[in-house]
Amino acid sequence: MSQEVIVVPRNFKLLDELEKTEKGQTDMSISYGLIDSGDVYMSDWQCSIIAPMNTSLENRIISLTVHCDMHYPASPPSCRFVTKLDFPFLDAAGNVRTGTVKWDPKAGTIENFLKSLRILMAKPEYRSRKHPAEGTTFSRAA
Repeated sequence: MSQEVIVVPRNFKLLDELEKTEKGQTDMSISYGLIDSGDVYMSDWQCSIIAPMNTSLENRIISLTVHCDMHYPASPPSCRFVTKLDFPFLDAAGNVRTGTVKWDPKAGTIENFLKSLRILMAKPEYRSRKHPAEGTTFSRAA
């Protein structure tokens, strides 16, 4: 008996993720959807994270973008914060540094990626960290 591995095509996986978020079947502290509904490759996503409680960001909505390249989900999405924040896992343009979020190609989803970022923002060493004023954004030049 052979061990056949079935790989779900990238677009099927992303379509499933889109359907799940459109039906409100995701963690309520995050939201995401396609930037362009005509994007047949479902590559670029606009996302929001409600900042963790008991942190200096409490009650803020964090805006970010996620890009799923043609290797997704075998490789993690790239992510750029639009809301300007001061975390060591972000570069000067707001990009999440590679390796910040542990990625499992079999279980990895945009939802899990965003939830991992939210958990990271709530780490004790970041709770009282000073951030730019609400409404401040990173420059679009990346």
